[in-house]
Amino acid sequence: MYGKKVKLRLTFLIILVLSLGLTIFLVLKSLKENVIYFLSPTEIKTLNELNKDKIRIGGMVKKDSINISNNQLLFVITDFENEITVTYSGLVPNLFQESKGVVAEGFLKDKNYFMADKILAKHDENYMPPEMIKKKGD
Repeated sequence: MYGKKVKLRLTFLIILVLSLGLTIFLVLKSLKENVIYFLSPTEIKTLNELNKDKIRIGGMVKKDSINISNNQLLFVITDFENEITVTYSGLVPNLFQESKGVVAEGFLKDKNYFMADKILAKHDENYMPPEMIKKKGD
């Protein structure tokens, strides 16, 4: 039927394809677990059901919404269509301020309330650290 060389090549080819498939599967699986996309308030409002997994919410900090009391930060994230109230206790990034981009990581209590355990401030493409501005001015 088939010679010994053909069977050996076919076996090698099958092992190679299976190994490649397994490698691609493992890479994609690890990327899925490590990549967390952020949702906008509008996307959260349209969710059919709430899950208890950690998620990220992104948008703009609503003007005049920052309230600090008892080491607790309360603010509103908006995408200019919908809003969600966020509560956070911890250190806030220097770039965090009203009318600026922010990503909050934590857990959704309901479609209007989010408990963050990490705040990530976003900046635009023109951002320069203060140290660089000082060096540039010299």
